[in-house]
Amino acid sequence: MDLTLDSAAVFQDSEGQFHIFSYVTARGHTLIDRELYLPLDWTEDRERCQAAGIPESVRFQTKPELARRMLARMWDAQVPIAWVVADTVYGGNLDLRTWLETHQYPYVLAVACNEPVGILTRDGQRRRVEVWEVEALLLHAQDWQRLSMSEGSKGPRLFDWAYVPILHQWEDDGRHWVLIRRSLTDPNEKAYYFVFAPKGTTLPEMVSAIGARWHIEEDFENAKDLGLDHYEVRCFIGWYRHITLVLVALAFLTGVCATERFSTSPPAPSPLPARPAVLPLTVPEVRHLLAQLIWPSSSSACRVLAWSWWRRCHQSQASYSHTKRRRKAG
Repeated sequence: MDLTLDSAAVFQDSEGQFHIFSYVTARGHTLIDRELYLPLDWTEDRERCQAAGIPESVRFQTKPELARRMLARMWDAQVPIAWVVADTVYGGNLDLRTWLETHQYPYVLAVACNEPVGILTRDGQRRRVEVWEVEALLLHAQDWQRLSMSEGSKGPRLFDWAYVPILHQWEDDGRHWVLIRRSLTDPNEKAYYFVFAPKGTTLPEMVSAIGARWHIEEDFENAKDLGLDHYEVRCFIGWYRHITLVLVALAFLTGVCATERFSTSPPAPSPLPARPAVLPLTVPEVRHLLAQLIWPSSSSACRVLAWSWWRRCHQSQASYSHTKRRRKAG
């Protein structure tokens, strides 16, 4: 499986209420699946479930089990996934990690600092430790690399990174690592990840996969603007219908952005001076344009489009200035 960031599945726990699944590719990213988390006290109260229209077949499932359910649908649909990325809610679950490995899905999953792991010490001894201990036992100063995991609005998101092979079933199979991220401003601030990937996978490839994690935040905010968190439903099926419609709308807007960004049509020649750089269309921008063009006010379509172009030019210049200042500072 190609481990360039052609496709990544990113999971997020939305404040414990429901779980969303973002699909990230080189052409764009959007939310493509969802599951409602029902607490145990809900699922054990069958009278309450019946009143809410929850089927008898629905039983309590943990958050990692819901993630596995969504991944199984992707597997059945044969949707390509180069990486699975998720936070500690999922990374600490052995059953989920085992399922991913069985289906040969590479992953970078965040884990808590006290997650147990097996390592091979410098003197060749197999030892069980917690991930926070790996640095002192196996890493040297030259093992750290400064890499950007993604581009932010103010420039690259830079951290120091290091990775160490770990034992799988007490054997070094060359496919399991613990990855450590260290803050530039506070070296004591660290994050830890378990990585499963083909032999020879490089540190920059792992870091690039983690960068996909930021896209789900953007997708979540865009979906909220479309009504993701604006529901008052009284039944189980009503919730799924509402969230599904929001995901369809978000996917449509994302498709419009991808079509504009990756259009193969060459620009028409113009005798006018070269225009300033303009940012590509974004989901909020397309939503704004459609709202103005489908239900127009007194403004003309030309004026709406010109305003969009002007605004994106200024956003492009502001982004460039932020990045320039940040890189100059350090």
